[in-house]
Amino acid sequence: MVSRLVALVGPTATGKTALAIELAGRLGAEVVNADSMQLYRGMDVGTAKPTPAERRGVPHHVLDVWEVTERASVAEYQRLARAAIDDVLARGRVPLLVGGSGLYVRAVVDELDFPGTDPELRARLEAELAAHGPATLHTRLSEVDPEAARGILPSNGRRLVRALEVVELTGRPFAATLPEPVERYDTVHIGLDRADLDDRVAARVDRMWAGGLVAEVRALERVGLRDGPTAARALGYQQVLALGDTPQARAQTVIATRRFVRRQRSWFRRDPRVHWLDAAEPDLLAAALTLVR
Repeated sequence: MVSRLVALVGPTATGKTALAIELAGRLGAEVVNADSMQLYRGMDVGTAKPTPAERRGVPHHVLDVWEVTERASVAEYQRLARAAIDDVLARGRVPLLVGGSGLYVRAVVDELDFPGTDPELRARLEAELAAHGPATLHTRLSEVDPEAARGILPSNGRRLVRALEVVELTGRPFAATLPEPVERYDTVHIGLDRADLDDRVAARVDRMWAGGLVAEVRALERVGLRDGPTAARALGYQQVLALGDTPQARAQTVIATRRFVRRQRSWFRRDPRVHWLDAAEPDLLAAALTLVR
């Protein structure tokens, strides 16, 4: 028996979902999603959301929460995920937090309070983004919060807007909203990584296209995906919206995903609590169970 939270983290395409299902079967666990894009209804193929068959009867929580037109909110996710974890624990089962969205994981396991938002300020920053592009905002962020600017791609307008909003609202650097970890739960952190991720990312993108990503994007476009402030920027979806069903869209998705993998790896490797496992090792399940128990 395990009376704790298990967090299974790491870069995209390492096999977290498959290991989570195996662990859940052995531990009597229930999965709590920590993939920011799997919170969106209808975004299934491009996020590798596990199908009901792939879940093999394991309960999954905090999936399919938002419409693609809604803006993602880490604070709202924090509330939903913690409620799910507390419910699983209260029923004597093991919550298994699974995903590669580093901030979402920290929002659950650590005592973090997120600054609110100011609609007027947000609207002004978004208007500046639309008028001048993300490079201008990145330059400004570099002046007021160099550390935050180093961690955000100059092309990521959404995160640049949020970082500048937090700086203006709080008068503190954006990075200061992520203090040293103080855990809310007794958590064992398991990280998966492997050396062949570049090849696995390319294979994953091929499966997305073969599995109907383009049709999924077109269906979601009819219900507002193109105007979604968060969902429209998801890997694969963004490229299909911009380039259509083309070899260029597929190639750009591979490049962007590999870049994202490097950022995920950098984020999670900074956390000394994570026990790393080679996802390619044959006795992976046994190694993970040893850490949990």
